[in-house]
Amino acid sequence: MTQTILLDPTSERSPVVRPRIARPASLAGKTFGLLDIAKNRGDVFLDRIEQRLKKSGHKVKRYRKARFSIVAPEGLKQEIRANCDVVVEALAD
Repeated sequence: MTQTILLDPTSERSPVVRPRIARPASLAGKTFGLLDIAKNRGDVFLDRIEQRLKKSGHKVKRYRKARFSIVAPEGLKQEIRANCDVVVEALAD
């Protein structure tokens, strides 16, 4: 797998080279985490995604940041990583 330079928009001074996390071969039986970053109407988007995922038989867990302008707390990121196989992050306005 190739390495990609990811730029962190939260005042990162120099780019960090990190390997991408491998995508699952299949979504069957996976738990989806839906992260609302607290932008207006992001919850509307995630509500619809949740409905579709549950209709397809997937397990869904919901998460929310306190404000969109801050980085997700480390504890929240660890919880999502421990409990979810796939994450969808909502960004809307």
